[in-house]
Amino acid sequence: MKTVKEEGIFEIIINKSKFIGIICNVKNENEVNLKIKRIKKIYKDATHYCYAYITKFKEKCFDDGEPSGTGGIPILNVLKKNKLTDVLCIVVRYFGGIKLGSGGLVRAYSSSASGSLQKCTTGTLEKGYLITIEFDYENLKSVNYILKNCNIIKNYEDKITYTFEVPLNDYKTINEIEKYCKVIKKEEILIIV
Repeated sequence: MKTVKEEGIFEIIINKSKFIGIICNVKNENEVNLKIKRIKKIYKDATHYCYAYITKFKEKCFDDGEPSGTGGIPILNVLKKNKLTDVLCIVVRYFGGIKLGSGGLVRAYSSSASGSLQKCTTGTLEKGYLITIEFDYENLKSVNYILKNCNIIKNYEDKITYTFEVPLNDYKTINEIEKYCKVIKKEEILIIV
């Protein structure tokens, strides 16, 4: 399974209508709704917000007032063709006064989705762990050395707390880190590599 690693934005003007494709990673329907709300706030004067998303449990597309099947379905087809999951693509349209017809709309929404996908990198979803550890300041150098390739959320108080993701097959990191810290939480998740 593949997904996008970061947000990609692509803009195109077709017959005076502006199309802005935004693609991003989502894990569930709640994240989808939050991201759609954020995009509508950013582009609040747009005419249409067509979108499609695919998560592990659901896929959906929406035409937002465009003729049926001309907005959401072309976007969804781009996501499926690229074998993506945990992904949302929204195409924002500012109507320019010239009607594009059904074929023109399908091409415009497909191009916007494809363009936004080209603006970001994709990664493979693999099983992994979300780990939270706690350790003393005296072990800081050793822990940082072991986790040098991880993105870490750090919290410094009486003890240091790190939260990070590690692939399931990275036994070396998991085993080495336990020498220097207390594992507070170890949750199996899907991570992007």
